[in-house]
Amino acid sequence: MFRFLLIAMFSTALAAQVCDKSLESMPVQAGGRVKPLLVHANETIKFITGKSKFENKQALEVFCTLSLSSLGKGEALDLPIKVEHIDAKALMDMPEDSNFLLASSAINYKEKIRATLMKMKQTTPLKKELNKVWARINNYELIKNGQSWTVPLFAQDKVLWHGISDVAKDKPELKSWLEQQKAKYIEVENDSFLMELTYVKSHIFDIAMLLALLGIFATVLMKKASVGLFFGISIILVEIAGMTMRVLVSGRAPITNMYETVMFSGFGALVIALIVMIFKRDKIFLLAGLGYNVLCLFMMKFANNMLDPSISPLVPVLRDNFWLSTHVTTIILSYAALALSWILANIILVRNKFGKLSKADYRYYEQLIATSVKVGVVLLAAGIILGGVWADYSWGRFWGWDPKETWSLIVLLFYMAMLHGKYTNWVDTHRFVILSAAGFMTVMMAWFGVNYILATGLHSYGFSEGGAIFLGVFFLVQTLLIIVCGVSLKSFKSAKTNN
Repeated sequence: MFRFLLIAMFSTALAAQVCDKSLESMPVQAGGRVKPLLVHANETIKFITGKSKFENKQALEVFCTLSLSSLGKGEALDLPIKVEHIDAKALMDMPEDSNFLLASSAINYKEKIRATLMKMKQTTPLKKELNKVWARINNYELIKNGQSWTVPLFAQDKVLWHGISDVAKDKPELKSWLEQQKAKYIEVENDSFLMELTYVKSHIFDIAMLLALLGIFATVLMKKASVGLFFGISIILVEIAGMTMRVLVSGRAPITNMYETVMFSGFGALVIALIVMIFKRDKIFLLAGLGYNVLCLFMMKFANNMLDPSISPLVPVLRDNFWLSTHVTTIILSYAALALSWILANIILVRNKFGKLSKADYRYYEQLIATSVKVGVVLLAAGIILGGVWADYSWGRFWGWDPKETWSLIVLLFYMAMLHGKYTNWVDTHRFVILSAAGFMTVMMAWFGVNYILATGLHSYGFSEGGAIFLGVFFLVQTLLIIVCGVSLKSFKSAKTNN
């Protein structure tokens, strides 16, 4: 027992000498590309455990220590494996109130999980969860066996990647040797992979979030919009810098997964708001743009179970950058414009309920909402047409009633019917404001609901786990807000007076 403790203490000491911040920039090959070790460690440990730390140790230290255990130079940490589905817990003999199972126990269920997956023919939430649990256990084993941490070796100036357990057994000065391999890699290839390290460590979208919050306060508290406008422009520049770094890392437009569409939507809404503000001369557009932007930034920061910030290889259909940059960008910008109309409509409903709006004010704000809706409808129609052309190019058919396609058409028809009703006097001012607030629920269904609730169709490359609760809460809150502020007796009478 005493000998075992000595070995454990010696291994921990060796790991502490190697596992420090100097390893952050070490190149590794993972997920089909070269990335800094810090990024790979953060993504892998977060995927396995659902958390960025373990026993107050940062992900890089945890990853490094566990990897070096294969060389007898680190501690074989027993990480908690994340398991969320109730049936998956039952399969692994877990209590219902626990979401984690230690890796040493979870490994014993690996073959049982595989056998269960082989029997399941249809894609179900349980099958998705078991696939993720199996992948988490497998990732843990790869780290523990020293195969997840790949090290570059060289043969005639060609890079060959090997697990650290295969190439570092006889290296007494491991840290110095790793530094030499990194320097050689940069000499043979280049240091472009370090851009991702700069991107991750800059926390650039956290800066944008702080600026957006300050911009909202400045816009609300000050009569003139100049200070709020300054913050709005600053946010745009910061987000452009963040997206540019992401583009340089991924080599593609920043609109290929749910995380990136939320990011680009918030950015696009603020840009559209500032452009419209130039013509309409009303800071309420700035307030709406800043408000939606900060909502998107909050989702990017705190909804990591819904939105995966990691950069992964694209499926083949998304590798055509021309169509990716035109169709998806146009669709997301249309959602951004419609989001502005949604924010504005809710602001007006609340002000009409708890304040006083004159007849002129009510009609004026209706026109502002209509402006955002018009921009959104034009962009959405263009995006659907471009999507049909891309579908014909990729799948050999222009339209196939795929759930994503169908819901995009539903959104377009809903908003076109709203505009048509407005100009034929079928939809009065108050109804138009209510429909603008309610209409964004169709956008959320097309954007998130198809992925999180329906989870079927050819657009499966965009699917993500979770989010059903988020959507349910969103629909509930928006419906209650419309009932309370839109169709109450006081608001109804006020609306009739205003019209």
